[in-house]
Amino acid sequence: MAVVVIIIISLLLIMVYFYVAAQDNKVGGWTEFFSMGQELGFSVKETETLKRLASTCNVVEPCKIYSSQDQLDPCIRLLVQEAKNSGENDAPGTQDFLSKLYDHRKKIEMKKSHSKDSISSSRQIGPGQALRVLVPGHGVFKSNVVNTTTENLIISISANNKFEQEINWPDCKLSVYFWRESDAGYVLDTHVVKETVINGIHCLILEHSDALFRTQKRKSIRIKLRKPAFLYLANPHDENPNFESEMGVVCYLEDISDTGCAFLIAGQAEADIPVKIQFLLNEKPICMIGTVRSVEFMEGSNQSLVRVEASPATVEMRNLIFGEVFGTQGEEDGDLPFRVSDKEMEEHAAAHAVAHAEARLESAVNLQGEVKNDLEGDFDAEPAPAPEPEFGAAPEMAGIPEEAAVGSAGKDSFDDMAFEDTTR
Repeated sequence: MAVVVIIIISLLLIMVYFYVAAQDNKVGGWTEFFSMGQELGFSVKETETLKRLASTCNVVEPCKIYSSQDQLDPCIRLLVQEAKNSGENDAPGTQDFLSKLYDHRKKIEMKKSHSKDSISSSRQIGPGQALRVLVPGHGVFKSNVVNTTTENLIISISANNKFEQEINWPDCKLSVYFWRESDAGYVLDTHVVKETVINGIHCLILEHSDALFRTQKRKSIRIKLRKPAFLYLANPHDENPNFESEMGVVCYLEDISDTGCAFLIAGQAEADIPVKIQFLLNEKPICMIGTVRSVEFMEGSNQSLVRVEASPATVEMRNLIFGEVFGTQGEEDGDLPFRVSDKEMEEHAAAHAVAHAEARLESAVNLQGEVKNDLEGDFDAEPAPAPEPEFGAAPEMAGIPEEAAVGSAGKDSFDDMAFEDTTR
């Protein structure tokens, strides 16, 4: 009888051993989990924490948190919540671990987006895509895709484009640049098949190209948002800017990433100036310092869409931005670091627009050497509409250097152009 019991116990132990071994060796087993964590740069303690988070979040195959944003996000969200509840949210160890997780989370999405969103033919360009078109010897003009057929790419050509010389469009060679949202920049070389009018739109019908050159890959993940913020001029050498206690120029954030942001502001802004943007994320103040890389002025609304390339932020601020981008920080209640009513913001924005108009007019008077009394005008009036950019000219708002847009400078490619999305 004793022999039978021993045999049964032995069989049970063997079964348990093989079951545990099978669990460890299958995809998602803990042995592989720890091995992958160390390969990705996580310490043993951090990997232990990830194991606990994965178990708490009921991740069926734990190893997938290293390759799936859907599996990793709940773990990060739980870690953030636990840190807040325990009061260790601001501890350096917590912030450093979060930074590692966010960096890995960013890599997962960038890799996924590259394989999912990239294109290889102009046949994959959709209607409405914004374009920059280079005509060798003449310059650059803005355009949009009107339609894409199996045979041709049809683009618009605005009647506002003023040609210095008449262009014979058929067989004219063109270089076309465009930026695909959440993807990258592309350049293609093609030629015009014919010039035509479609539904009242002056169009060029282009030959398709299957040789797209992917120029600039996006460097960050952006999220669109509508949030009030304060804008200040910044010291370009100030790497650790202090928070301003006074109200700055009111603007509205349009999108944000760990490498910069875009915002709307009243009036016509200028490029290549250092700025500081201050706002709230998850009820915590953020101060982003950087350089204006491009400005798009919208004459109809008298507003500028400004894109800023930011200097590296502190670990804490960077984590807050990533938390907003990836949706792992929870809900927030605040809007501005200093409470301002809608009426006050509108009045402040209007005052800024008037002051900007005054400064531009006074500067023009000084440069021309004219006497100020000879130019009597109402500075409280709306700024004069900006002239429509001429074909071959390179308006500052487009973010295109003058030497790249003027054909006489001999520019036949987009190599030196500073387009609005190249830095973000």
